[in-house]
Amino acid sequence: MTVKLDFEECLKDSPRFRAEIEVVQNDVSELETRLEKLVKQCQAMLEAGRVYCQTSKSFINGVRELGHQCSGDKMMEEWLNACSKKLSVILEAQGEMIDTTQKSVKTKLHNFVKEDVKRFKDVRKEFERSSETLEGALSRNAQANRGKQHEVEEASNALLNARKGFRSEALDYVLEINVIEAKKKTDILSAMLSLMEAQSQFFQQGHQSLAQLDDYRQKLNEEHKQFVLNSAREKRDMEQRHAAIKKKDMSYDDSIMDFHADAANGIAMEGYLYKRASNAFKTWSRRWFSIQKNQLVYQKKFKDQPTVVVEDLRLCTVKPSSENERRFCFEVVSPSKCCLLQADSDRQQQAWITAVQNSIASAFQECRDDTNSPRQRSSSVSLNSVGGGGGGGGGAVDQEKVGYKALEEVQAIPGNRQCCDCGEPGPDWASINLGITLCIVCSGIHRSLGVHFSKVRSLTLDSWEPELIKLMCELGNSVINKIYEARINEITIKKPHPSSPRGDKESWIRSKYVEKKFIQKLPETSRNPLLRRSSAFVEDRPAQRPALKPKPNRYTLARITGFNSSEINNTGSHKDLEKDEEDLSGLHPGALLYRSAALQNFPVMADALAHGADVNWVNTSEESRTPLIQAVTVNALAACEFLLQNSANVNLADSNGRGPLHHATILGHTGLVCLFLKRGADYNAKDKNQKDPITIAVDSANADIVTLLRIAKMNKEMQETDEAYGPSGHSGEKGSGGGLANTRKSLQALKNHISGWAIGGQHN
Repeated sequence: MTVKLDFEECLKDSPRFRAEIEVVQNDVSELETRLEKLVKQCQAMLEAGRVYCQTSKSFINGVRELGHQCSGDKMMEEWLNACSKKLSVILEAQGEMIDTTQKSVKTKLHNFVKEDVKRFKDVRKEFERSSETLEGALSRNAQANRGKQHEVEEASNALLNARKGFRSEALDYVLEINVIEAKKKTDILSAMLSLMEAQSQFFQQGHQSLAQLDDYRQKLNEEHKQFVLNSAREKRDMEQRHAAIKKKDMSYDDSIMDFHADAANGIAMEGYLYKRASNAFKTWSRRWFSIQKNQLVYQKKFKDQPTVVVEDLRLCTVKPSSENERRFCFEVVSPSKCCLLQADSDRQQQAWITAVQNSIASAFQECRDDTNSPRQRSSSVSLNSVGGGGGGGGGAVDQEKVGYKALEEVQAIPGNRQCCDCGEPGPDWASINLGITLCIVCSGIHRSLGVHFSKVRSLTLDSWEPELIKLMCELGNSVINKIYEARINEITIKKPHPSSPRGDKESWIRSKYVEKKFIQKLPETSRNPLLRRSSAFVEDRPAQRPALKPKPNRYTLARITGFNSSEINNTGSHKDLEKDEEDLSGLHPGALLYRSAALQNFPVMADALAHGADVNWVNTSEESRTPLIQAVTVNALAACEFLLQNSANVNLADSNGRGPLHHATILGHTGLVCLFLKRGADYNAKDKNQKDPITIAVDSANADIVTLLRIAKMNKEMQETDEAYGPSGHSGEKGSGGGLANTRKSLQALKNHISGWAIGGQHN
């Protein structure tokens, strides 16, 4: 017996299952119609057969009477008597055939329609009722406001009961489908076999056409007997399996979801998600999503053509979203659009985020396997340089050169030609906030840690700004491993190698960067919690933050972190060393980060962050300045980039109300102004003297910075205008004419004129 539907498939409740259910329902409906018609035809045939038998009986009596009439003619009398006897035997056989047809065909088929098909319809109604109940519960659960706990609990409980009831009814419905499929075969086949046997017996004396069916009838009869035995055995096994599955807990709130990167059907992941529409109403719709062929697609029905959400997973990123009222939301962001999705539970949300991240890594791996060298891949990279003002073929060549520069310069740093974590040669991925190079496997693990631990970027497929390349060249695998693997010889954990399993690499990376098991522990005086300050605090608490000691020099910093003076003194000269050395062993990580930011000492900055330094630490003894402001004072573009990549607050102001953008404007550091504006600095913020950066730049007669700040302001104003009125500047119009369009052209010309600042980064 062939199983029509599988029990596991019905628990998924996928569009494929719904499509198969629809096919079965149509088949049963058509079967019912045909069987009812056949039963009526059989009844008419039986009634006609009985009339025929009655008439034939009168005819045979007439023949017998005719034989008696011909008693004088012995030959006629014997022949007519013989004919009447044979006809009587045939008539008796025909009567038996009619009775057999009545019992084997009409009765069985009638019972099948009135009992089995009716039972199937009843189970189907229960299934459809529970399906509607589940759909309503899912909708109410999705609409529950995270701020109203009683609504959330009520919706969750309702969904739990609805899902449990639905799965129970679905299992019963699938069982009934398989049973009626098997019974349909046995009953119809048995009825027709009985009919043919009666017909064969009835016509076996003279009907050659039926005699030719003897071999077939016997063969079919034998197969039917074996089929009945097999069907009974499989039915018993199926009922036992059904009972075992039904005993399991069906109250769990998650669908059966698994990620299969190498699935035979090409679908790596699939399941239901809510999708928010991009229209003005922001409506939510439940759709069946799947990851296939390096694309994220969805469909409403199984036969619908899939709608593509992301054309190429290599061009997107995924992250959780908590900016709306709905729970379990996450965003899939691509260069062209942002898609907001919602899962049914936290477990499903995490499963989808992990699946998209793994699919991104797989897509990059396939791209890597299809190319011959990193140089070939970098030729297809389009650098998104801030200073790109021109166009034409020459620009593409310049972008390729910058791509080669990023790969070659970063890999030229000591230790960067092997993966920082497993040692695989030729890594072409990087963590830009750590300053290390990674292989494809380790980069996927780093990506799963979250951007607050590691920000992963491809050296060949992503764009690289000059300040990022400089930042990567300031650090490197050797420097970072001296920090994060300082105590590796004291611990028995073995560092993974290129051929190690992914699980070993993931365990090592989490121990190294998340748990920080291998860094050199600081003295207790360096871990005084009173010396730290979170960026979330706004008010000053001088009593809890003692003043810093005098500024250290490069030599004393080296003695704290374990780096030799040649590693942190880029000039190679010791003439700047102070004669009176200062013991900074008690300096806590926040203060160490503050001091090293002014010295542009990247190894020490990385060491301070590794030991838990608050990147937004405030020094109350120096006007509540932060490490980012310290880096601005010395025009350290790469140091500012390093702090921003490690989540420094670009708008955190000092005690005078001046943020990093204010200080960069006062000092005339045009490159830093470009960097901060690109990172979302507030150009409208004012200091205690009621001066915003534009006013400061005007007072200092710095035309370049004034132009930059006004461009940023005009950009924001035009963006707000576009959102309200459209690109044309007129409500309801979408054209390109009008005064706003001309202003946009002029603004673009100004951008192109000053685009070199973003690359140079050090203009004053």
